[in-house]
Amino acid sequence: MPVSKTPSSLADQWLGNPQRDLLSGLVVAFAMIPEAIAFSGIAGVDPQVGLFGAFCLSLTIAVVGGRMAMITSATGSTALLMTGLVATGNARGEGLGLSYLLVAGILTGVLQILWGYLRLAYQMRFVPQGVLSGFVNALALLILQAQFPQLGINLHFGETEAAGHAHDLLPHGAQLPIIWGLVVLGLVIIYGLPRLTRVVPSQLVAIVVLTLISILFGFDIPTVRSLGELPSGLPSFGIPFGALADGRVPFNFETFGIVLPTALAISLVGLMETFLTQDILDDKTDSNSNKNTEARGQGIANIVSSFFGGMAGCALVGQSVMNIDNGGRTRLSTFFSGVSLLAMILLARPWLEQIPMAALVAVMISIAISTADMAGLRRLARIPVSDTSVMLMTFAVTMLTTPHNLALGVLAGVALAAILFSRKVAKVIRVDVEEMGPDARRYLVRGQLFFVSKIYFLQGFDVHEHPAKITIDMSNAHIWDQSGVGALNQLIRKLRKGGSQVEVEGLNEESLDLFERIGDEQPAH
Repeated sequence: MPVSKTPSSLADQWLGNPQRDLLSGLVVAFAMIPEAIAFSGIAGVDPQVGLFGAFCLSLTIAVVGGRMAMITSATGSTALLMTGLVATGNARGEGLGLSYLLVAGILTGVLQILWGYLRLAYQMRFVPQGVLSGFVNALALLILQAQFPQLGINLHFGETEAAGHAHDLLPHGAQLPIIWGLVVLGLVIIYGLPRLTRVVPSQLVAIVVLTLISILFGFDIPTVRSLGELPSGLPSFGIPFGALADGRVPFNFETFGIVLPTALAISLVGLMETFLTQDILDDKTDSNSNKNTEARGQGIANIVSSFFGGMAGCALVGQSVMNIDNGGRTRLSTFFSGVSLLAMILLARPWLEQIPMAALVAVMISIAISTADMAGLRRLARIPVSDTSVMLMTFAVTMLTTPHNLALGVLAGVALAAILFSRKVAKVIRVDVEEMGPDARRYLVRGQLFFVSKIYFLQGFDVHEHPAKITIDMSNAHIWDQSGVGALNQLIRKLRKGGSQVEVEGLNEESLDLFERIGDEQPAH
């Protein structure tokens, strides 16, 4: 079957599909605006921080990214990791939360460039499906949970105070029935309109309809204006380091110590979501792309965004798929989505400020639902128990940590998967016994000998009987580590101590070299 290859020339990467790229970029920009504003609210900063981030990330990644037509912007996974840092900064002084956030974005970019050169993408091969399922399900629940305050639900989570501006003007009293009604109507439009037409994004239609209803009926409910100021001009270059009195943070080890945990988490979680999106687009377009180049590109984009007052982000699954489905194929579609986004913000600023928060809540609920691994949850009864355990471990660690740490959840899931896999591999080792005569016995070993399988290896030998000659055939086995060498070493010592002559045969070159370097007994190979 012919395989589509990634365009190699610069002209093909930018102008290979101009008409459809421009149209697709424009449609995607409409869908990026509400999410960028909503994610700003989750992080606890003004809407312009998310909007500037979406603009800068789109333009930069279009030039330096490794996957054409993929959309990068502010995202829920990265915004959720920022809430604690913003709250910590604001507790130290007025406006310092944003400065700490921008420093974290710069450090995130540096780390992602480093991960790109260290070829972190290749290590993603070792992340099992159960971890990815737990990751997206935890992310979906966290996005949904972040909407509760705007629905009048206050469960007193640890991040309640960290949600910033969104908690200053929470709905109450007579506002709640109106807000719940608008949210339900928004969800009906979001899921019902695609059954009629997909020409216009249903999320955009929901926002327009709910905004018009709110204006026409004069509802007194929280709007985007409640979150903070929208941008009135182009983003300007700025450095977040400086005097505390100016709302900036000092350039010292204390500052980097504060932002490092957040930056590290954002860099890893952001790349994980980006690589997942990249795999989806590669599959949809039957093409290949370079993940390590993309990792470095994400790092550069996050640095640029932070210096221009925008929040860090990563690839967006929904918008990237939307771009591909609408015909976007080259870097032009990504670039034009950023240009269109800023143009619409500047031209339609008075309208954007009147968008009710209920509309954004409906959008975010739909994003949470689409983010969750619904197919995996439906197949839960048929999935192996080990995979289910890994998924639940990733999900539980993410949800139980304070603040919620997606990176730590992924690490816990990978660790559990490695342990369960090691136990499975360990049981593959097998020891068969052949009696060669009254005073000779032969043991045939098959499988992998390492730290987990050594117990099963030793159980295959009878160390209480001591025939004159014992042969251990390792032709179909391999010794992987010091524990494996120690197990064989221990066995030879016990058998010889009982008076048997022990010979080991069939060790491959690598196993023999390892045994001769760190083993105490001579294997008489």
